[in-house]
Amino acid sequence: MFRSARIKLTSWYLLIIMMISISFSLVIYRVLISEVERFARSQRFRIERQLQEGVLLPPDGHIQTGTLPLLTDPDLVEDTKHRLLFVLIIVNSGILVLSGGLGYILAGMTLKPIKEMMEEQNQFITDASHELRTPLTSLKSAIEVNVRDKHLTVAQAKKLLAENIKDVDKLQLLSDELLQLAQYQKPNGKTADMSLSLQSVVKKAIRNVEALAKAKSIPITNTVGDAILRGDSTELSDIFTILLDNAIKYGKENNAITIDSDIKNGWALISVTDKGIGIP
Repeated sequence: MFRSARIKLTSWYLLIIMMISISFSLVIYRVLISEVERFARSQRFRIERQLQEGVLLPPDGHIQTGTLPLLTDPDLVEDTKHRLLFVLIIVNSGILVLSGGLGYILAGMTLKPIKEMMEEQNQFITDASHELRTPLTSLKSAIEVNVRDKHLTVAQAKKLLAENIKDVDKLQLLSDELLQLAQYQKPNGKTADMSLSLQSVVKKAIRNVEALAKAKSIPITNTVGDAILRGDSTELSDIFTILLDNAIKYGKENNAITIDSDIKNGWALISVTDKGIGIP
C-alpha cells in the first residue's frame, strides 16, 4: 500500500516540478528569442544607417554585395532558436531525472512517519483485541459451562458471579485505558491544572488494582512521600494504575511490587519496581 502511495506522491511531485520548470523554460525561451530578434533588427538598422551615412565602408570604398545580409543572416537567427530550444530540452530532461529520484526519496521520508504511526496503531489494535478477548473468552466459557450444569447450586452460582465480576473489572479497566489514550491523542485536548496530593493519587491507583493484586497474592508496598503537585488527579492516577496493572499482569505470584518516590529540587520522581519479565 505504501509503495503505491509513494509512487503516486512521487508522480505528483514530478508533475508539479515539471510544470514549473517547463513554464519557466517557455518564459526564458520567449525572452531570449525576443532579445535575439531585437538584437538582429537593431544590428541591421545600425549597419544600414552607417552605410547610408558613409560611416561604414569597405577598404575600396564600395559596398560589397552580400555584406549586409551576412551580418543579419535570418538562418543564423533560426539556428540560434533551435540551439536554445535544444538546450532547454536537455536541461528539463535533467531536471526530470533528478527530481524523479529526489521526489522518490522525499516521498519516502514524507510517508515514513505515517507508516510508523499506522504500524503502531495496528499493533495497538492487535494487542487491545487480544487483551479484550481474554476476559471475554473467560466470561463466555464459564457462563456456558455453568448454564449447561443442571445441578448448579446457589453457592456455585455466587462463585461464578464473583469470577465474572473480576473479568468485568478487567474489561472496564481496559476500556478506560482505551478512552484515556484517545483523550491523550486529541490535538486540542486540555489537561486540568490543580493542586493535588501525590499520596492520594498513588493510593487511588493502588485501590484500582487491589483486587488483581490479591488474586495473584502480590503485595504492593507504598513508600511514596507526600508532596503537593499541580496537575490532573484523574490522569496521573490512570498512569500509575496502568503501570501497576502491568506489573501485576506480568509479575509472578507472591512477588512484591514497590512504588517509591524521590522528592527534591521541586520534582517528584516516581518508580514502580517489580520482578516481572520486563518491558523491551
